[in-house]
This record gives sequence, structure tokens and C-alpha cells, in this order.
Amino acid sequence: MPIAKVSRLLAEERRRKILDSIERHGQITINELVRQFSVSAVTARGDLDSLAKTGAAVRSHGGAVRRQEPTEDYPLRLKATLHRAEKTRIGRAAAKLVQPNETIILDSGTTTAEIARHLKTMKLPSITVITNALNIAMELADTPGVSLIMIGGLLRPVSYSFVGPQAEAMLRELHADRVFLAVDGFDAESGPSTPDVLEAQLNGLMMRAAKEVNVVADSSKLGRRSVSRIGPLEKVHRLITDDKAPEEFSAALRKKGIEVILVS
Repeated sequence: MPIAKVSRLLAEERRRKILDSIERHGQITINELVRQFSVSAVTARGDLDSLAKTGAAVRSHGGAVRRQEPTEDYPLRLKATLHRAEKTRIGRAAAKLVQPNETIILDSGTTTAEIARHLKTMKLPSITVITNALNIAMELADTPGVSLIMIGGLLRPVSYSFVGPQAEAMLRELHADRVFLAVDGFDAESGPSTPDVLEAQLNGLMMRAAKEVNVVADSSKLGRRSVSRIGPLEKVHRLITDDKAPEEFSAALRKKGIEVILVS
């Protein structure tokens, strides 16, 4: 058999194994490929680029992640079961940033719900929380020291969140010290994104209403672009994610002046 054909077959088999690993773990890094398959970083990047071109995986900084339908928005109860340990740690780290007498915005999402749960146990003397999420409002409704502002509008049952013109009009009259966005995709070039256009529009207003913008997302969301862009990357001050985040992705954000907090 010609050497070129043998080489091609070996590459195809290696890429099948890489794809299996991505499907099992949700992502893979260049460094992991180099260790597992004893190939160069150049070869590893070529394998991931090839998988990305066929649509089998989504290329990210420093590796690749599992392909997901960008327009699909999973129900909140299902989202809550995904990467739960990482979201809990991210929520704890984010909650520690909140100071007494601050006003914060929590958008809808399972990671921001974790922030709310940790805020409830911190017993801060006085904070104001603005949210469009029913689950977060219920979590904080009876919490001493928390003044709750609920944004109303059109209810999205899939996310238990209010969106639309009424929600946007209310938010335009409000200001906050910090916003925490639980996004479905966060790309190092285009910034945060989400599957629903109305959710994206409201989240964009949240970014404008707050002095500081924090993206809270587990590492499976990094390098992904969902269908609706929320706002420019330049408006993001900080990313809080887990320690499985690709090193190159974190480095790219830091070069742009964005703080990256990795929780373990």
C-alpha cells in the first residue's frame, strides 16, 4: 500500500478517535491531543481544523468543543443538569464579587441561578437585584437584605424569563453596578451570544445599564457562537469560568484587557 494512503488512513482513524473523545467529554485541547496521540501541535491543529470544516466539531482557541445546534435553546430543567459542579463553583466565585449596597443584574440562566443561591447564604446587609428570571426571583424573594426588582414582559417558558418591548422599556430606566450574564456562547472575537433574539436584545441593554459586565459560563460555552449576538466583546470586563477553559482562549481575552477568573 502506498505510504500516502497509509498516512491518510491513520489520520482518519485518529480523527474518529478525537471525535469520540469530544462527544464523551464535550471538548478537547491541543495539549491533550499531543499527549494522547503522540503527534505534533501542528498535526493536532490540522486534525481539529479538518473536523471543524466538516461540521463534526466546533473549533475553539486551543482545541475544539462538541457541536451543538446554535439555534436550539434547551429547557431550564435540562440545562440545570449540565456541568452542574462547574456552575456551582462559578456561581460562588461570582457572588463573592458583590459588595454591600450594590445594585446588580442577574439575567436568566442556570449559572446566574447559582449566583443567586450563593448570595442568599452570604447575608449581605443591603443589595438590590434586578432580574428578568422567574426562578431567580423566587430564589431571592424572601432573602433578608435583598431588594428585588422584577422585570416583566413576554414570558419565555423554556427559560422562565421575561423578554420583549415591555421588559426593554423597564430596563432602560434602571442602572446597576454589575451585570452577570449566563450566556450560551462566548467567542473571543464576536463576544457573548444566545439562541433567542429577544433574550439577546434584553441582555444587550443589561450590558449598557451596568458599570461592569461579567460573563459567567462553564468552559463548554467557550469558543461557541450562538445565533444572536448580545453585545460587543469590548464591553465585557470579566469572564468567570472553570479551570477546563482552553489556555489559549483565556490568554486571548487577557490580551484584550478582559480579566479571566478560573475556578477549580
